[in-house]
Amino acid sequence: MNNHDEELELHFKPRATETVSINIPIDALQSLKKVAANRDMSLEALLKFYIGQSLRQDLAKLFSERVLESTAEVLARHIESKEEILTIIQEIQAETSL
Repeated sequence: MNNHDEELELHFKPRATETVSINIPIDALQSLKKVAANRDMSLEALLKFYIGQSLRQDLAKLFSERVLESTAEVLARHIESKEEILTIIQEIQAETSL
């Protein structure tokens, strides 16, 4: 049996959930419903997708900011020049920005 004949199985571990209620402007809700229908998704699935996507982006940004702060702290222990540290941090930011 080659790789193309193997069956792919996904197993999801159920996660605890909590129901929340939010107020959404009617026109935005109508647009969300249209997008969900166009993607062949439920409104709930689309909202979870949007939340998950934005949450991952924000968490990645927070992590990278924390790494840069830690990097600056380590550099400060080894380099006396604040200008040199700032230059290094700015160079890291430029190299890693999209």
